[in-house]
Amino acid sequence: GGLVVPVVRDVAAASLAEVARQTRTLIDRARAGRLSAADMQGGVFTLTTLGSYGVEFFTPVINYPAAAILGVGAIRLPPVPAAGRDGFTLQRQLPLSLTFDHRIVDGAPAARFLGDLVTTIAAHESTAGAPSRSDSGERRP
Repeated sequence: GGLVVPVVRDVAAASLAEVARQTRTLIDRARAGRLSAADMQGGVFTLTTLGSYGVEFFTPVINYPAAAILGVGAIRLPPVPAAGRDGFTLQRQLPLSLTFDHRIVDGAPAARFLGDLVTTIAAHESTAGAPSRSDSGERRP
């Protein structure tokens, strides 16, 4: 019946497996209509995606009282000029959009965060191997 924004707690101190477990539990409770008010309070940063619907770019709106929200679009595989040789290659591109509350966060730290995130993703991508259509992450409804 509408947007719900459950809060995954203590992400910085949790393992990836624990974050996944918390997320799965909250998703299951949300789908069953069993989230409590406490499950949706205390968030400071929201992660949202429309990529699974094929949406590449969008502008997410901050859920008060959070400080920021990161929108993740659909992974694209456009052809780009091949480095150092003729022709083209496919390159995964992940659209990101950071919306933040200037009353809480200045633009420069927000830009550094987004830049650091891009660098981290690119470093992971370079160790993950060449993209293929099957592992592009693209899902269409």
